[in-house]
Amino acid sequence: MKHTIRGRIIGIFLVCLVLGVGLTGYHYWHVVDLREKFDLLENFYSLLNDVLEVRRFEKNYIIFRDPKDLGEAVRFLERTRVMAGKLSDDMLRVAGNAEYSRFLASLSAYDKVLADTIRLQGTVEDPFDLVLIRREGQQMVQFAQKLLRYKRQRIHQALQHTMVIPAAFLGIFTLVLLGIGLLVTRNILRPLALIQRNTERVAKGDFHPIDFKPRRHNEVSDLVKAFNRMAEEIETRQEELVQSRKIAAIGTFTSGIAHELNNPINNIRLTAETLLDDVENLTPVDTSELGLDILNQADRASDIVKNLLDFSRMDRPQFSSFTIREVLDSTYKLVKNQIMVDGIALQTQVPADLPPIKGSLRNLQQVFLNLLLNAVQAMPDGGAINVAATLEPNDFLRVDVSDTGKGILPEDLENIFDPFYTTKEVGQGTGLGLSVTYGLVKKHGGYIEVKSEAGQGTTFSVYLPVSRPEGDSVQ
Repeated sequence: MKHTIRGRIIGIFLVCLVLGVGLTGYHYWHVVDLREKFDLLENFYSLLNDVLEVRRFEKNYIIFRDPKDLGEAVRFLERTRVMAGKLSDDMLRVAGNAEYSRFLASLSAYDKVLADTIRLQGTVEDPFDLVLIRREGQQMVQFAQKLLRYKRQRIHQALQHTMVIPAAFLGIFTLVLLGIGLLVTRNILRPLALIQRNTERVAKGDFHPIDFKPRRHNEVSDLVKAFNRMAEEIETRQEELVQSRKIAAIGTFTSGIAHELNNPINNIRLTAETLLDDVENLTPVDTSELGLDILNQADRASDIVKNLLDFSRMDRPQFSSFTIREVLDSTYKLVKNQIMVDGIALQTQVPADLPPIKGSLRNLQQVFLNLLLNAVQAMPDGGAINVAATLEPNDFLRVDVSDTGKGILPEDLENIFDPFYTTKEVGQGTGLGLSVTYGLVKKHGGYIEVKSEAGQGTTFSVYLPVSRPEGDSVQ
């Protein structure tokens, strides 16, 4: 099953949305509940105020014995009774059934004393029980105060919970950011960085696929697979391009090959004619020498064909260790007659003690063959080619291929390694030779530079890394 990054991000946002809606709903419910608590607190305050008013008029009556104070006490006591009935459920929930029952009993006892006092006013008997009324009044006040204390505590707790909600929002937001950051880093940024590094590697000519095993099948794994397919396709096309360039190169130095093959064939023909014409006059020793000469010339022709076949063979390149002299010598064999036919002098300075390099012999033959043929074509009226190899301080071999040809214009220099870019006339070049050369040198971990001035010749410098034995470090 494909677990897409897009789906996972959408899932994270949906979870966040659900949590956000849940927290918002909880916050809204909490605010509504807090408002109800404040309303109830106001009602409890009203209840306490009514009880305190009853007590105040009670004290006034005790001091002044004014019947009006008694009437006011009764009025506020009735308000207290009405409020207690209205808040009965809340009072039961807050204080419990036992204390609520005692409060009602105190209220009834207090009311009875006031009612009896009003009924028997003006008589000798005074039913106003000071001790009883104070005791019951004090119990009513304590009950109302207890309700307020409890409600204040509940409101304080609710406010604390309300303060927790922003912190919860912040915590969830932080966790979401961390989750998204981890998801993006692990599933997007790291694979993209890996692809970037491997893209640079492909640009240098290394087409090995990315070794990446995703834990889930997602867009990044598809991208890596597409990249690996692209690298394989580029490598295949590169090999096809190299092969096509080989065929083009063979066509370029056909006259040289024909001349080189013509020499041993002519020698074989002359020797065979001698045998036929003088067979009766030849001694066995002479006959044997002429036969050996024919065999030697046939071997020479066979070597020429073998070199040509080896060069044009379309095998997958195998990297091995060899010297730069081996590469250059095998390349000279392919092109030396073309150079000779065109009246060009070839000079070489390649020390025998240069360290070996590692690569594909045939691909490097292609590199230097392209450079030599370019040099030949730049000197249609003859000239000189100089090939020199030196060891650079940074453990690179430098091979300079210089000619005394017409040179390259400055505006053409920056484009000469682009595919299909050519300064030759139509039909005389494809513009692929130097592009293939550039790609092959990059594939070997090297690089190529060019210096040229119009009318002053051109020098191509190929830099190839030295092949060091394992454990041998550069000092």
